[in-house]
Amino acid sequence: MKSSKRLKIGMVCPYGWDTPGGVQIHIKELAEFLIRAGHEVSVFAPVSDDSLISEPWLVSAGRPVSIPYNGAVARILFGPVASSRVRQWISSGNFDLLHLHEPAIPSLSLLACWAADGPMVGTFHAASAKQKAITAVGPILEPVLEKLTARIAVSEMARQTLKDHFDTEAVVIPNGLETSKFEVDDENPDWVGEPTIGFIGRFDEPRKGLEILIAALPETLKTFPQLKVLIAGPGEKAEFLKKIDPVLHSRLTFLGKLSEADKVKFFHSIDAYIAPNTGGESFGIILTEAMASGTAILASDIPAFSQLLNYGEFGSLFTSEDAHDLAAKLTALLSDESGRHTLAAKGLLQSRKYDWSTVAEQILDVYEMVQVGNGKVSLSSDNRVWNRFKAND
Repeated sequence: MKSSKRLKIGMVCPYGWDTPGGVQIHIKELAEFLIRAGHEVSVFAPVSDDSLISEPWLVSAGRPVSIPYNGAVARILFGPVASSRVRQWISSGNFDLLHLHEPAIPSLSLLACWAADGPMVGTFHAASAKQKAITAVGPILEPVLEKLTARIAVSEMARQTLKDHFDTEAVVIPNGLETSKFEVDDENPDWVGEPTIGFIGRFDEPRKGLEILIAALPETLKTFPQLKVLIAGPGEKAEFLKKIDPVLHSRLTFLGKLSEADKVKFFHSIDAYIAPNTGGESFGIILTEAMASGTAILASDIPAFSQLLNYGEFGSLFTSEDAHDLAAKLTALLSDESGRHTLAAKGLLQSRKYDWSTVAEQILDVYEMVQVGNGKVSLSSDNRVWNRFKAND
């Protein structure tokens, strides 16, 4: 179903815009796709440095603060000042609908859900076991989430998390991807080696699992003594190297945060992409990017990755947090060039189901559904939920 109406869409990002993350990438690429399709989009997000804003459709809500969340550190914005800014943005936007990402956590999205009435879509990205903290505030959050006209989960795990915490359902629409961008075969000769593997993520964040990959290297180097490991993403390199056997230092190349163009070159310069994450993932957008690049994948068998790779059909899996199994599976993958290419080809074909041309149309179907008979977004005059939250803070 394609919307024949030009929509004015207000989209809210809960996390700091200038911090790398799958949610931010999803929102950015969805906004760009919708604008190209003729819709008007305004994205409201926390921004650390307003001078670095390059997107004309991005509106800064102010500087985020860091809080621990779901095994990581989330940079969010919350509280009375943020609430006032959300209301001003909604009031001036004249939106046909709001699309709120992660509205169940203390964030701009939750504030927008409190502040607005009318057509609202919520997308839930996170997957986690049932937590006492969330259960405790459930009675406060449930009336807010009931205001959502429609709910989207980016994976079956995210849907189940929503079901477990709030006993409500969502339609599953995966994260989108601009597949054509990754299909360009453009390697960086300085990164190519015999063989080369790659990792992307905040390398000093334990749940990303780089330490497990490092622990697997001594065993892998017995078969591949010239193995090269490219490590991309933010983190304190000097501090991380202190924890690693100096013998391994020459095998590691730290690339820092990659531009989108360099990320494409990264995937085309490696023989395999390694995802040793230990948990806290609901989808795995980085895996779909590797698949779209035609790069073979070796990932931990956490539920999100196992489901995305169809239990080994589109990428090899190793036992999560088991460095010995990682070493064995990595050695096998690098030793079997034909099998590696076959695996990569299957992943490439599968990645096309995540292209924005497919995913965004599914989201537009939801937009059209919530628009029927719902008018425009307006400010709510009922602040009782916000007052209850402050009373429980």
